[in-house]
Amino acid sequence: MMTDLMARRERLLGPNVPTFYEQPVHLLRGEGVWLWDADGRKYLDCYNNVPHVGHCHPHVVEAIARQASTLNTHTRYLHESILDYTERLTATLSHDLSQMIMVCTGSEANDIALRMAQAVTGKTGIIATDNTYHGNTLATSQLSTRRPPIGGYPRNVRLVPAPDTVRPVGGSLEGQPQAFADYVATAIAELEAEGCGFSGMMLCPVFANEGIPAITPGFLDPTIEVVHRAGGLLLCDEVQPGFGRIGETFWGHDWLGFAPDVVTIGKPMANGHPAAAVIARPDIMSAFRTAFGYFNTFGGNPVSCAAAMATLDVIETDKLQENARVVGTYALKRLKQIEHPWKAEARGSGLFFGIEFVQPNGQPATAFAAQVVEYMREGGVLMNRIGRDMNTLKMRPPMPFGRDHADIAMDLLEQALREVPCDA
Repeated sequence: MMTDLMARRERLLGPNVPTFYEQPVHLLRGEGVWLWDADGRKYLDCYNNVPHVGHCHPHVVEAIARQASTLNTHTRYLHESILDYTERLTATLSHDLSQMIMVCTGSEANDIALRMAQAVTGKTGIIATDNTYHGNTLATSQLSTRRPPIGGYPRNVRLVPAPDTVRPVGGSLEGQPQAFADYVATAIAELEAEGCGFSGMMLCPVFANEGIPAITPGFLDPTIEVVHRAGGLLLCDEVQPGFGRIGETFWGHDWLGFAPDVVTIGKPMANGHPAAAVIARPDIMSAFRTAFGYFNTFGGNPVSCAAAMATLDVIETDKLQENARVVGTYALKRLKQIEHPWKAEARGSGLFFGIEFVQPNGQPATAFAAQVVEYMREGGVLMNRIGRDMNTLKMRPPMPFGRDHADIAMDLLEQALREVPCDA
């Protein structure tokens, strides 16, 4: 049956459509932090951040159904739900981030953020890290490093070395913040010399796709000074760390300790319903609205707003940010206690954690990490890999993930690390 399903996918969707795992999982049902496949097998979900408050949460499902049975339209007609949600969400933010555009995906949100930087500065140069992902549009894909653009990176894009706490930029952990800022300063100078000018820098405050390096608050201070001195904007991609996932704060930028000019959000915003947004200061929003005629047919529709509002309800009533702090601390403690000859570093922030593996010769243990992920799947725990060399185990479960779930995952991981051979 699996072979038939994969063949049907290729016939109807085309070749090279990505799937997870050597034996893809055919899912039929989800509830909370659990998933069930077509054979009735149960999996602990340690990976999916889209069902932020849990798979198929009844409060969110009911909100979607209720609104869908009443009205769904776009924002060229007046409806209050988008205003109610904007007021409620922006109340969690500071730095005068008070105006919002709702869209359908994080890619769209980041695309708008790039244009906001252009509108404010009148320039087009943009900086990101050399090991990142910010979306699938033409503009955002040119920042992403999984597959370089056809024809090479455009002249208005510069990618700087990503932070790394196993192989720090500049050669030392102490010097890495300034070394990172120095690379940004060099990139700004290059963009100005190129004639594009510098409009802004886009980054994730926990550098999630870069492998969740164990940076600390204040890391970006030298970089922020460089960006602002050059007149650029800080575009903060909160798609992964936002909505309380890192535990200590509701937003990643507050944890890291900086004031972004624009914030983008997506995946967890409506618990799987396709909703995303760009949040900015009024002066930046005004510049964008003046420079670009922008409208999104589905962004901000009443059903999306109902799903997003219900997701906020659950985060607050179930105290999921505090759960992320407590359970994340516990899970990271267990990860740090794990012993393995190839373990380079265990790290994490809230319900975002993992382990990096490096061979004795200094080479990334990519194949080994891949086999550990497969072992975990076979044992009923879903997780995956991240980082430049895909040698870091990545765990990013739904927010109701508890200590008992962490124990299930860590017990199986310890078993995997005993049994998966180091020559994998």
